[in-house]
Amino acid sequence: MMSYTGTERRRHRVFITRNTEYHVRDNICVAVRDRQARKFRSSHIALRLKLEGAVRINPNGVVIPEPNSPRIGAGIYFTQRDEDGVERQIVTSRVERIERPEKGDVMQYPS
Repeated sequence: MMSYTGTERRRHRVFITRNTEYHVRDNICVAVRDRQARKFRSSHIALRLKLEGAVRINPNGVVIPEPNSPRIGAGIYFTQRDEDGVERQIVTSRVERIERPEKGDVMQYPS
């Protein structure tokens, strides 16, 4: 079986943590779904924020950002820049899976 070695063209990914799914299009969080209730949330702090990468949590509790490398086993982080230029980060719990969303889910994304 040959594997594709070209540029990744898929626009949508879902980062699945223990309790939440973060649906991302072109590195922007477009939807957040509660895994237990299986419902998209109309408001969540990560919505419309840019996915920046992964974070590694050291045994001493220090969080180390790893830009552009979201992966299973690490938390992911999103950034938001306020009107006054202050940047905030939102960090998730560890990612359990990274998948492509089902077409039906993409059609349900809040506008």
